[in-house]
Amino acid sequence: MLLTIPSSVTGADREARLLDFMNGSDFCERGGIITDLDGTAVHEDDGRIVIPQAVELGLKHIYELGRPLVINSLRFPLSVIRTFGTEWYSISNAPIPCVTLNGSLLGYVQQTREGGLVFEEISAIPLSPAEIDTALDKVKRLVDAHIKDILIFYYPRDWRAGEVIWTPVPEKVTEVKEKYTSASSVTAVALAKLREQMHVEDICMIFLLVNIPEDQRMAYQHTRQANFITHADTDKLRGAEAMAAHLQFSLADSIGAGDTEMDRFLQGVGLAIIVGQMELKFNGLKDTLRLKTSSELGDLLFRLATLMAEKK
Repeated sequence: MLLTIPSSVTGADREARLLDFMNGSDFCERGGIITDLDGTAVHEDDGRIVIPQAVELGLKHIYELGRPLVINSLRFPLSVIRTFGTEWYSISNAPIPCVTLNGSLLGYVQQTREGGLVFEEISAIPLSPAEIDTALDKVKRLVDAHIKDILIFYYPRDWRAGEVIWTPVPEKVTEVKEKYTSASSVTAVALAKLREQMHVEDICMIFLLVNIPEDQRMAYQHTRQANFITHADTDKLRGAEAMAAHLQFSLADSIGAGDTEMDRFLQGVGLAIIVGQMELKFNGLKDTLRLKTSSELGDLLFRLATLMAEKK
């Protein structure tokens, strides 16, 4: 049953349910922790993505006890590395298992001998040529209808390529570069050329951002403003299942934390933790908790580590 925790609920009540989950599952022996990043384990502070101190302390204690901890994010690997990879790695002091790009690219963020960070792929589920064509056909129909406020973000399997953005308006390339500083490149090649380029490499995810003018919205009401496109049946849940199999831990005996409707892996874990105010329909297999902030998640992880240590 989904429980919304009001402000009057005490930490003791929360801890009791956490202890109930630990006693009623094989978490300490067979479970792991899977967490989304933005809005869950990290947040934006004055334009910077930061790991709250409470989360840092909680993660550190979890790592010390040796249970698997997996990042499960829409972000692409290069973004994870650039934004807080160094900070997170200093906490883990070991390769970081990551499910990225909505479950389509799995691997480890790990440190090189020179001290830099790289992404080592475990597995990938690229889009098929037909799936790429379906997405680009939709864009072509919009462009042909003189709707030009469209951006295509796409993410090659080669993590070093990062994020590529396409605009149908060459004059907007500089503007898009300045707005989306995370992009490795911005292009405005002809759509036919873009199709050709995307067919010669593995693409793991496409994100379509479409702004349809109000006077044309009825004609295109079937077109969502934001579309994340991965291979059929590929999402964060499938990615979590694949990573659990790779690391040999039980998803049903694990704890998952997320904050949006993209975090479908919450329905595959034993204890689901929903962070923030969004009303989600996901339920953990055994229990579901709600927390207000990432800092509260950090406090819960710290207490979890303490309870784990006491049980040993």
